[in-house]
Amino acid sequence: MEVRRQSPLRVALVAGERSGDTLGAGLIEALRRRVPEAKFFGIAGDAMVRAGCEPWYHAEELSVMGLAEVLRHLPRLLRIRRSLVRRLLAEPPDLFIGVDSPDFNLPVAGALHDQGIATVQYVSPQVWAWRQSRVHGIRKAIDLVLCVLPFETEFYASHGVPAVFVGHPLADQVPLQVDRQAARAALGLAAGARVLALLPGSRRSEVAQLARPFAETVHWLRRERGAELECVVALASEGLRELFVALTRDLPLVPAPTLVVGQTRRVLAAADLVLTASGTASLEAALMRRPMVVAYRVSWLTYWVWRRMGVARLEHFALPNLLAGRGLVPEFAQGQVTAPQLGEALLRIGGEAERGGDWHRELAAIHTRLRCRADEQAAEAVLDLLARRRRVAI
Repeated sequence: MEVRRQSPLRVALVAGERSGDTLGAGLIEALRRRVPEAKFFGIAGDAMVRAGCEPWYHAEELSVMGLAEVLRHLPRLLRIRRSLVRRLLAEPPDLFIGVDSPDFNLPVAGALHDQGIATVQYVSPQVWAWRQSRVHGIRKAIDLVLCVLPFETEFYASHGVPAVFVGHPLADQVPLQVDRQAARAALGLAAGARVLALLPGSRRSEVAQLARPFAETVHWLRRERGAELECVVALASEGLRELFVALTRDLPLVPAPTLVVGQTRRVLAAADLVLTASGTASLEAALMRRPMVVAYRVSWLTYWVWRRMGVARLEHFALPNLLAGRGLVPEFAQGQVTAPQLGEALLRIGGEAERGGDWHRELAAIHTRLRCRADEQAAEAVLDLLARRRRVAI
């Protein structure tokens, strides 16, 4: 369906991290196929810029996780948000789409919504799990929530918030069968090696917290368990590669890990085992049916505050476990993130995966459930919202 209108559709988007940048780029491309003359602008990463989004700020400027971590950057983040809102109110778009990053995006959406601008939140905050009172603010600020997890829409329906499940773009992008040997050849890895992939996160704060315990886990596995592992570290940027090296250079890792920048999916495809930060990378590993251990660590101040707000009541935090509704993969947080615990869990989950059975079938079922042509469904939902508001003639 191609949409034609008298003046170009103007869409503002904000993405605050690499996974949001990927989601935003896919949505822009799907919208452009329907509305070729549409204009896109806002806070964008490299993928969104390549898709045709004019970057007023780069997404990396918002890529901060955790309360204590955010506090150091708060004055700068507030300046960016104020500047963005002023510019958007001076040049009102037809639509504002916040891609993930709800703490930044929801106040922007609220200010625009008050002025009659249509607003969408792409990726729901985990409001269904903790701080559920936030749903009242979402109802006031957001016209439509695009959900990437299937169980989220029921929660929103019970609170009178329009929401639609669109699937997850990663499930569309990751093939149902992954060529491990082709990935190893591309990375220069031996075909018969036992490969452990480390994914310490796409944010600087994540790598700062997880680089050391992840590298120590490799050392522990080799020294204490005699594991013959070839280690490959997937890093999102050159800056994060330099940080990883600085934090681990004194560890006696022989052979040294192979550091790979900007090829996370290929590293996952090549791996036998995965040790990953919580978040999108754990979902990507699940879609590739890779046995994994998931770790989460923030500053103690951040974790203390989050516990007070109820996050500790979550039975699971890893996306594969949330989707499965049970502890499908081992997950460790805060003080549990130690080399012996992570190492033992890797050996255990590796053995379970080799035995196959329900573990593989459950991951395959998750893949199928999320594989819904998410970019296309999200674009259709956005244009339907605009049509109902009579901003687009269809």
